[in-house]
Amino acid sequence: MSKNKFYVVWKGKQPGVYSSWEECKSQIDGIKDAVYKSFHTEQQAHEAFNSPFSNYIKKKSSSPRKNLDQKSGLLQPIPESISVDAACSGNPGMLEYRGVYTRTGKEIFHQGPFQNGTNNIGEFLAIVHALALQTKKNTSFPIYSDSATAIKWVKTKKAKTKLKESPENKYLFELIERAETWLEQYEYSIPVLKWETEIWGEIPADFGRK
Repeated sequence: MSKNKFYVVWKGKQPGVYSSWEECKSQIDGIKDAVYKSFHTEQQAHEAFNSPFSNYIKKKSSSPRKNLDQKSGLLQPIPESISVDAACSGNPGMLEYRGVYTRTGKEIFHQGPFQNGTNNIGEFLAIVHALALQTKKNTSFPIYSDSATAIKWVKTKKAKTKLKESPENKYLFELIERAETWLEQYEYSIPVLKWETEIWGEIPADFGRK
């Protein structure tokens, strides 16, 4: 029995991820130079949609894509997304984290301060917070973080911090355990993406304390 495929439309009437060929076809019919491709899983499709289509399709045309950064070859950040960031006064130190809508900068959640934490722990908790919140609300905005370490922890479902637990940060370690448990128990297809600070500037969720 053949498995269902998912279809990415990069260029069409309404770019997006579609779960059937009929939906995909309706978005590309009559569109000159439509760009689309099928994938075996929904997660692969979402990752592809949030990446340059040139990573998946060899395009004959030499004209650059309008929302492609000419210098880096990276897509510009997706406006309809959630950006997260953490701020830590010292390492370890007082820690807080938050999430905002990328397009508007409007704050969605803000947690802390927590004693004796680290920035990577805050970033990790912020990503999982955004994942859990969206799962609860049945939304699927991509999530941006400027911490490659935290993104890796989320993918491996384990916060591999070297910070030692103490009476001051006991509650923080309880939050880490809850986050790891959530990652083990829930499946999600929401893309967690790296914010390219050197190209795009500070992430919209930045606390502005540098």
